[in-house]
Amino acid sequence: MKDTVIPLDRLRLACKECGLATLCLPMGLTSDDVNKLSSVIQTNRIYHRGDVLFRNGDNFAKLYVVKSGSVKSFTEQAETGEQILGFHLPGEVVGLDGVASNLHQSSAVALETTACCEMPFGQLEKLTAQIPSLQHHLYRLFSKEIGQENQMLTLLGRFNAEQRLAAFLLSISTRLNQRGLSATEFQLSMSRSEIGNYLGLAVETISRLFRKFQEHGLVEADRKRVKITNYQQLTSMVDEHEANCLRHRL
Repeated sequence: MKDTVIPLDRLRLACKECGLATLCLPMGLTSDDVNKLSSVIQTNRIYHRGDVLFRNGDNFAKLYVVKSGSVKSFTEQAETGEQILGFHLPGEVVGLDGVASNLHQSSAVALETTACCEMPFGQLEKLTAQIPSLQHHLYRLFSKEIGQENQMLTLLGRFNAEQRLAAFLLSISTRLNQRGLSATEFQLSMSRSEIGNYLGLAVETISRLFRKFQEHGLVEADRKRVKITNYQQLTSMVDEHEANCLRHRL
């Protein structure tokens, strides 16, 4: 499997020509609207692995749209250490946690070389008065953020260890496929330890489950490279659990 390489000239494209526009911009924008939006967006800020986008407690000033690469968001507690809240892929927005209080409630760092478009929120708010569909899109982003948090709580509360890892791999697969990338072959930018942290599982459990999934012909895994070899069975592990939960509620 070959790495997906995004050429630098593609990173320099304006919003109007960006291949991710349908993911991070509202539908129905006129050419003039897109030009207005492009004028306030700071495009193609490059972060290297470990570089910080923002820290918990920083003043909230902008939203970040991942253009290439990936970002993890997390909180840090004195007693328990780092707790990963999410992994953000191309086309996804980071930094919405700071909107309510004007302070970031979490931290975000690049997992690999990552390009971000940065949107100053004050200027973005002013534009929403001129572009109603942009305001509606921001509401959708907030709603999506809440939905993802609820899904995570459901995953941790009801899924067993196997189902958690299956759901995680299917989530990565679906999100990459929406970006025109392979749904069955990809490279994970996060470590086994980070996956375990996110899923509430020990790193040893994650390693054991990857071996078990390979033995059962569900995936092929070589370090961070993953190939889903039985998508239907992997999906059925999650769907079967959802069906059983529904039966218990009836």
